[in-house]
Amino acid sequence: EISCASSRAICRQSSSTSSFVGTTSFSAYTRKSQVSLLISTWTLSAFPKWFLHAVISEFSIASSKVSLLIFFSFSKIVNASSNSLLSEFLLFLLVSLSTVATVAVLVLLVGYILIKGIPNLNPALFAWTYNSENVSMMPALINTILMVALSLLIAAPVGIFSAIYLVEYAKRGNKLVELIRLTAETLSGIPSIVYGLFGALFFVKAMGWKLSLLSGACTLAIMILPLIMRTTEEALKAVPDSYREGSFGLGAGRVRTVFRIILPSAVPGILAGIILSIGRIVGESAALIFSAGTMAAVPHSVFDSARTLSVHMYCLYSEGLHTEQMAATAVILLIIVIGINAVSNLVAKKITKG
Repeated sequence: EISCASSRAICRQSSSTSSFVGTTSFSAYTRKSQVSLLISTWTLSAFPKWFLHAVISEFSIASSKVSLLIFFSFSKIVNASSNSLLSEFLLFLLVSLSTVATVAVLVLLVGYILIKGIPNLNPALFAWTYNSENVSMMPALINTILMVALSLLIAAPVGIFSAIYLVEYAKRGNKLVELIRLTAETLSGIPSIVYGLFGALFFVKAMGWKLSLLSGACTLAIMILPLIMRTTEEALKAVPDSYREGSFGLGAGRVRTVFRIILPSAVPGILAGIILSIGRIVGESAALIFSAGTMAAVPHSVFDSARTLSVHMYCLYSEGLHTEQMAATAVILLIIVIGINAVSNLVAKKITKG
């Protein structure tokens, strides 16, 4: 998660870094490094934390995070230096180390998953019904898609429209706006197990929904709401004010300006937040165990219990009897994450060109 946040921060600071260095070659190299960092961290963020710890040592994960933090620390030191050649070399070295560290962790993780999982893929894993013999992942795969769709259906409109209000309608310097932003930042730092306990107490017990698909989706919607809200807010702020001034100058109202001018320009940034939200939904297990349950079957309604792929992997890993099938499930999860990123990038490019 630190790597994802750091990668987004690198993208936001790319213009200032490039102007400081003043070289075209370094700017091009920095953009390539940003792409590598984003692809790596998006993929890493979609896997459950317990699975990452079970596959590789915590030192390997920490190295990619620390390298990105070192990048920003040394960037401030470099900005204070008067020697442009030394600054260019140090920035080049730090970007290279950060990229190599993050991509190395990704290659290690993906290689381990493919080596362990591909030989264990078999048709029985894709059977429609789950039993102790085939240990099918098909119900969990369908439940994952349903959970992603339902969670985004709840969280995306609320997060996007909240960000529109904060950026386009709320007065600057408003204390209520600052309180909302502080609350969103606080919610993004709460551990997922706390969200799971809240979902169990409120949605499962108080609302009477029991362990169900709806309880899990509402719990995840609260989890990803700050992420969608903050990324949408940053995307809207990145749209130049000249767009707004030109639209107002032509006689367009605020609503038409927001939905016809501002939002289309901010679509790539909004989609980036949705991609990260999908990654968190797909990789979440702790919150769903307490709110959605572990029933290995396709739910007939939103009030039935459901097991996603990450929960399915956790159950197989905790039982210790089907580790080969768990590795095969990880391969499918990896393919889903890469597919989501590819489709989202294509959609963003088409919308931007249109």
